[in-house]
Formats: sequence, structure tokens, C-alpha cells
Amino acid sequence: MTCELILGGARSGKSGEAERRAAASGLAVTVIATAEALDEEMAARIRRHRADRPAGWRTLEAPVALADTLRREAAPERCLIVDCLTLWLCNLLAGADTLPPAADADALPTFRRERDALLALLPELSGRVILVANEVGLGLVPETPLGRLFRDEAGRLNQAVAARCARVVFVAAGLPLVLKHG
Repeated sequence: MTCELILGGARSGKSGEAERRAAASGLAVTVIATAEALDEEMAARIRRHRADRPAGWRTLEAPVALADTLRREAAPERCLIVDCLTLWLCNLLAGADTLPPAADADALPTFRRERDALLALLPELSGRVILVANEVGLGLVPETPLGRLFRDEAGRLNQAVAARCARVVFVAAGLPLVLKHG
């Protein structure tokens, strides 16, 4: 299995980079989308993303059960794009009834279960997997406890995923910078 992580800020070109790499792989491509169309603006974004992709690519939705979807879809002849880990993390944290004590996301059972399942599964997958995530730690410190928890967990998740990936790329202004090439 070849696993790579593509990081970047909002509108940095990270999804486009993932799509170019997937197209160049020569494999059948499946996009695993983690966004949910909870309002019309997000629904329009999702429609635009789908319209921009090649017609032969499959799209699946996995707003929470990402590891289960990857386990089911990974195959030697397939390239999977997960777009994006940051929205998936947001979905997991948004499902919490209350903020955990001392901003410890491990106290959230769904978050812990899903994150641990993903991290354990990544080294076992067959085929090619391209994971897209936002780098949110370069900005201001969030004002709210939930915002700080989200930023901290996004950074921890990106580090853990990067450690399991052979290739890690940071995209800024549409330009890829290879951080790790294994």
C-alpha cells in the first residue's frame, strides 16, 4: 500500500493536488468525502467538487465511519482519496454532547474509537490512499474551548497520520512542497 498525506490551508490547492496524483496513478479512483450538506452553501460546495472530478470516478460519503469505508473500499487496483480528514474530525467532535473535561478528546468515545480505528488501519490497507487535511495550526489561537480542542486534535491527527504515510506534501498557493518522501 502507498499512503500519502496532503496538507494545506483553505483554498491552498490540496484537493487539486490529490486529484492530480490520483489521476496520474492510472488506477480506478474512488473519492471518500467526509463533508455533510447541512446547509445550502455546503451542498453547493459538494456539488461543485463532484462536478470538477472526472466522470469515471466514484464518490462515497463517510462523515464518521471512515475506517470502515476504507477497509471496505481499499484494493490493489484502486486509488482512494479521502477529502478531508479535517471535516471528518469536525464531524466527530460535533457529535459530542458536552465538551470533555480538561479538553481531553480521548474522553469522547466516538472520537477515540474512530480515530484509533483509522490509525490502526492505515498501515494495513492495500492499493493507494491519498489523505487530504487542513493545516489549522498556523493561525490564531481559537477563542473558544471547542475551537482550541479542534485545533489541537487536528494537529495531533495530522502528526499521527503523517507518521504512517510514506509521502507527506504541504500545499501553499497551489504549489506542493514535499515534506516526506519514503
